[in-house]
Amino acid sequence: MSLARPQTSTPIFIWLLIVAAMVAAMILIGGATRLTDSGLSITEWRPVTGAIPPLTEAGWESELDLYRSTTQYQLQNRGMSLEEFQFIYWWEWGHRFLGRMIGLVFAVPLVVFWARRRVPGRLKLPLVILLILGGLQGGIGWWMVSSGLVDRLNVSQYRLATHLGMAFIILGLTVWVALESRYGVSSRHRNATAPWVAGFWALVFLQIILGAFVAGLDAGRIFTTWPLMEGRLVPDGYLGGMGWLQAAFESRPAVQLHHRWVAYLVAICAGLLSLALWRSRVPALQTGAIWIASITVIQIVLGITTLVHAAPLSLSLLHQAGAIALFSVAAVVSWKARRA
Repeated sequence: MSLARPQTSTPIFIWLLIVAAMVAAMILIGGATRLTDSGLSITEWRPVTGAIPPLTEAGWESELDLYRSTTQYQLQNRGMSLEEFQFIYWWEWGHRFLGRMIGLVFAVPLVVFWARRRVPGRLKLPLVILLILGGLQGGIGWWMVSSGLVDRLNVSQYRLATHLGMAFIILGLTVWVALESRYGVSSRHRNATAPWVAGFWALVFLQIILGAFVAGLDAGRIFTTWPLMEGRLVPDGYLGGMGWLQAAFESRPAVQLHHRWVAYLVAICAGLLSLALWRSRVPALQTGAIWIASITVIQIVLGITTLVHAAPLSLSLLHQAGAIALFSVAAVVSWKARRA
C-alpha cells in the first residue's frame, strides 16, 4: 500500500505509541483494581498530594479509618487487617499514579513539540482534544469512585462503563493520531471495505462496554456453563422483575446473556470482514485480516474459559488484554482501509 507522507513526524509517532501503550496498561490495571474490589480503598480525590502514598504507620491507619466509613467495608470487609487493606490500596494507588504519569508523558512532550513548531497543523486539534479527554477522564474516574462510597458495595456499573468507554476512546484516538503523524494522509480513495471495518471497530467497542457492565455487576461469576446458561438459552431470572430496558443494564443474567450474544455477532462479523479484507488484494489489509481473525478466535476462547472458571483474576485480565488488542488492531485496519 503506497502512502503519501506530507508533514510526517517520527518523534511524535513514537511518543504517541508510548502514550497508547501506557493507556493500554492503565486499562489493565484498572481492570485488576475493579476485580480485586480495590477501587474504593482511597476515599478522597487529591490530584496533586494524592501522588504520595502513606509513609508511616500512622498514615496507613488514617487511610484505613477513612475506608472504614464506606459501605463496602462495613458490609463486606469489616475487620480487615492493615496488611489486607494495603493490598487493595496499592492497586488503586497504582491505577491513579499511572494516570498521573500518562498526563505528564502526554502534556510535557506536547508543550515541547508545540513550542518548537514540530506539530503538523492537521494534528493540533486532535492533540488538544486528547489533552482535554485525558483531564476529563480523571474527573470521570473520581465520579465513578464516589458512586460507591455510600450505600453501595461497588461503584455504579453505569459510571464504570463510562470510565472504561472513555479509556478506549482515548486509546483509539491516540493510535489514530499516531498513524496520522507517521504516514500523513493519502491522496487516494478509500478502500471499499473502509465502512465495514469502521462498523466492526464500533461493534468491538459496544462489546467492551457490555463487558464493563458484566464486570460492574460481577455477572461473569454466574451461569458458568457454555454454550447454554445452566441448560437454558435464556436464563432463569433474565428480567429479574425489571422492565426490559432496566434489565438490560441492571439484571446480571441479562447482562451476561447480551455479552454472549454480541460475542457471537463479533465472531461472525470478524469472519466475514477478514474474508472481505483478504479479497481486497491490498497487502496491508490482508495482514489486517489475519490479525483480526486470529485475535477474535483467541478472544472467544479466552472469554469462554474465563466464564467456565467463574472469572478468576488472571483469566479476566487476559480476556481484557484480548479486548485491548482487538480494539487496537481494528483501529489500525480502519485507518489503513481509509487510505488503501
